[in-house]
Amino acid sequence: MVGVPHDKWGEAVHAVIVLHEGARIEATELLEWCRGRIAGYKRPQAVRFINEQEMPRTATGKILHRVLRERMAAS
Repeated sequence: MVGVPHDKWGEAVHAVIVLHEGARIEATELLEWCRGRIAGYKRPQAVRFINEQEMPRTATGKILHRVLRERMAAS
């Protein structure tokens, strides 16, 4: 999850999901699942599904959150 610019709150939580091969879920299902388990201010406001190759990573495999945040803010 990353923060993207939001007019009212400054930042909004945005979930970026890489699904396993063959897995399927709709964004609305995922947001509904989060509703009963995560506090409102921590819950994602939007969901985006990307391929594994699109996930920015370091040479050791860690996610580059700064790069991911910039990509989500630009789109």
